[in-house]
Amino acid sequence: MRVVGIESSCDETGVAIYDSEEGLLADGLYSQVTLHEQYGGVVPELASRDHVRKTLPLLREVMAEAQTSAAAIDGVAYTAGPGLVGALLVGAAIGHGMAWALGVPAIAVHHMEGHLLAPMLEAKPPAFPFVALLVSGGHTQLVRVEGVGAYEVLGGTVDDAVGEAFDKTAKMLGLGYPGGPAIARLAEQGRPDRFRFPRPMTNRPGLDFSFSGLKTFALNTWREHRHDEQTRSDIARAFQDAVVDTMAIKCKRVLGQTGLKRLVVAGGVSANVTLRQRLAELTHALNAEVFYPRPAFCTDNGAMIAYAGFRRLEAGQREPLAFGVKPRWPLDSLRAL
Repeated sequence: MRVVGIESSCDETGVAIYDSEEGLLADGLYSQVTLHEQYGGVVPELASRDHVRKTLPLLREVMAEAQTSAAAIDGVAYTAGPGLVGALLVGAAIGHGMAWALGVPAIAVHHMEGHLLAPMLEAKPPAFPFVALLVSGGHTQLVRVEGVGAYEVLGGTVDDAVGEAFDKTAKMLGLGYPGGPAIARLAEQGRPDRFRFPRPMTNRPGLDFSFSGLKTFALNTWREHRHDEQTRSDIARAFQDAVVDTMAIKCKRVLGQTGLKRLVVAGGVSANVTLRQRLAELTHALNAEVFYPRPAFCTDNGAMIAYAGFRRLEAGQREPLAFGVKPRWPLDSLRAL
């Protein structure tokens, strides 16, 4: 089965083709970072319009790279949520239109299921069951995964998602967008012992996260000290260390509570090098394993949508002719395969 995947949930246009026999044939990505960076964040209307401009040309490029004709396509998968409603509608309309024109089935894919399954595209994929830490601009969740669609959300953020906290803190410090890479680069020059930020919600039971107070702590620290480059670096280091430690503490806790020995980490923040180092140390100490997508597939991409769509199409799921999108869509509401 050969499936086209279309991702347009936020500020990146992704298209890919996955084949059940040959694996990933081609993938392409267009990032809108330069479009939104002047505003310090994503402008939904601009994002939607840019998806309109970029999706079809990117689809043609990916089809050519994969040396695939339209007649060889067996299904079309598109991100239906969660995300920005206008951006989602672009991918859904193009995906549904393509499927209808080719006479093949279409399938709506949950964006976070795509991230969760992205490590399955690697040479050494994780086996079920496992625990997943999903960390992105809009989500921070710990999920028990028994199989495709069999998800139990064990913990989530009560306020800002971790990627959102990175973006907002970077903006406070006068850094660029997106904030995660900007803070990570600056933190390399930071001194580890100048500031110590709190590790929120780690001194109480449970698996939920909270990053809003940490963001405020960073702002107050910045206001209280001289605004020089070393202080900026030291705050970036303290903020990143607090975020990484918090996630590591929660991962240790969830592995202990579930008794599972496999941890999947996915979403844009999973590309953070310090987080990967910390979780490598943690899982080694616990005699557990940690799995990631390749760095290119940590951020939003069409490959993860094509693969997730393939799994559901293979199981016989189809979308009706009428279609819609779901800006809010609980992960644990999905149908298990």
